[in-house]
Amino acid sequence: MLDIFVIAEAALSFLGLGPSGLDYSSWGLMLAEGKNYLAVAWWAATIPGLAIMTAVLSINIVGDWLRDRLDPKLQT
Repeated sequence: MLDIFVIAEAALSFLGLGPSGLDYSSWGLMLAEGKNYLAVAWWAATIPGLAIMTAVLSINIVGDWLRDRLDPKLQT
């Protein structure tokens, strides 16, 4: 469930609908700002995109591992 919140926050920030504030940083906002510079600085959009992907994948892997370890129906 946490992965949905990460993706939703990044998507809303990318569209300009996320939380606003002077001291607030977001991967979606970094991705939106970096897309304007893809031709000259591809890493400005690639690195936040990879960070989102890594975070969501890690959350999913840990969640699957916890389900496998703690679900009594899967215990043999």
